[in-house]
Amino acid sequence: MNHDLDRLTHVLERARTEVAKVIIGQHDVVDMALIAVFTNAHALIEGVPGVAKTLLVRTLARVLGCEFARIQFTPDLMPSDITGTNVFNLQQNAFSLVKGPVFTTFLLADEINRAPAKTQAALLQAMQERVVTIDRETYPLSPHFTVFATQNPIEYEGTYPLPEAQKDRFLLKIVMNCPDRDEELTLARRMLGTDSPEAILAAGAVEPVVSADDLSALRVSLEGVTVRDELMAYLVDIVRSTRTHSSVLVGAGPRATQALLLAGRVYAAIAGRDYLTPDDIKAMACPVLEHRLILRPEYEIEGVTVPEVIGRILQEVSVPR
Repeated sequence: MNHDLDRLTHVLERARTEVAKVIIGQHDVVDMALIAVFTNAHALIEGVPGVAKTLLVRTLARVLGCEFARIQFTPDLMPSDITGTNVFNLQQNAFSLVKGPVFTTFLLADEINRAPAKTQAALLQAMQERVVTIDRETYPLSPHFTVFATQNPIEYEGTYPLPEAQKDRFLLKIVMNCPDRDEELTLARRMLGTDSPEAILAAGAVEPVVSADDLSALRVSLEGVTVRDELMAYLVDIVRSTRTHSSVLVGAGPRATQALLLAGRVYAAIAGRDYLTPDDIKAMACPVLEHRLILRPEYEIEGVTVPEVIGRILQEVSVPR
């Protein structure tokens, strides 16, 4: 393993250790969030209230030396509430820009599906181009700008489903489940003491492992992860199979192929390897593809789920030797 990739692996391991001081369990979730950051992409987080979605992103921002902002999406939220607006300054007799919360590094878009399409669309330019247009003036955002958008999977009253074009802009979907019994018991005990997760984060016990300026160089080092041609073909065949599978109405597009490749490389680096394996691709297939597929109605009625379909596709596509 080359020196740069070795440093990345070391940073990823330290980041996981620091996040674990606050987030109890949820190791796979932390890995998925790190994958979104180190691919310079965005993530959709789905989980019931109280599973520490906000706390996860706040902790990641601290660990990676990045700024953090949060937007609570509501039906009356306007695009200018996200991007900012020009306000007339009487003292200067001129308009001045009041920047919105989008001018940050890690943005938590909480319950993004509660805002109407016009407001959701205000994030699209920021997510894709990392710039914002306000009154026909374009302003750059941080080159590391990352959106973590949350959704509540059990409450759909008063929500606006995300359009497919917007969901496709999220590299992966992170599913946060409730902790298991031992983890929840640990959390309960810590809440009675001085080491509750929020208290640890507020006390500064979580240390940054890098600065935001280091992220670009660390991402470049991912080029040291070897991807064999036969694995590239295997990856492409998986994505293409989603478009022809009998139970799928709308399959994944070419952006999913790119996402699966980029995510697989970081997954390999987290495991301490400088080469991609079929297992890396399989591990990332569901997080990358789940939010991009639409099943045929007759299969949904029968109770077939998208993860089940992805599992069948992985069984059907031949694995390279």
